[in-house]
Order: sequence, then structure tokens, then C-alpha cells
Amino acid sequence: MVRRHEVSDAQWRRIEPLLPAGGKPGGQWADHRKVINGLLFRARSGVPWPDLPERCGPWQTVYERHRRWSADGTWQTVLETLQIEADAGDLDGVLQRQTGRRE
Repeated sequence: MVRRHEVSDAQWRRIEPLLPAGGKPGGQWADHRKVINGLLFRARSGVPWPDLPERCGPWQTVYERHRRWSADGTWQTVLETLQIEADAGDLDGVLQRQTGRRE
């Protein structure tokens, strides 16, 4: 069962391939899905970083991953890819943006 502020399995299948494969040399990053769930929890609830639930892992890990992915363009890639997929499923919206009018 997916908790309120967590990505579903279907959402995760779309996001996972867009994320970096590893961490710094010689190390592995903590589970990306756990970190993203922590980011979503914080974004939706507005809690300070240190108040993230333990199930999200150390708050410093969640914060640092968010900071790195913001700086290196990972979040931009995820957003653009998901927007293209959403547009492809919304032909009325695509048509309106392309023509400037609704058919």
C-alpha cells in the first residue's frame, strides 16, 4: 500500500529511468525512491528538513539529493519528460497549445 505522500509503482516506473545511476565514486546512493518520497512529503506538508519522518531516511540525504539534482538538471529532465508524456495523453491540450485555440 502506498502512503499518502509517496509515489505509486506506476509513477516510479516512469521516474526511475530518468534518475542518475550511482553516487560518488566507490559509493552507492541511498534508495532513490525513498528519497523522492521524502521530498514529496516535505513539499506537500511543508515540514522543515529535520522533521521528515524516519521512513524517508536521514533528512540530510534527502536535502542533499534534492540540492544536487536541482543543480545538475536532473529535476528539469524529469519534469520535461513527464510533461511530454502528459501532453501526449492530452490531445486537446496539445492542440490548444499548438494552435492557440480550442477546437
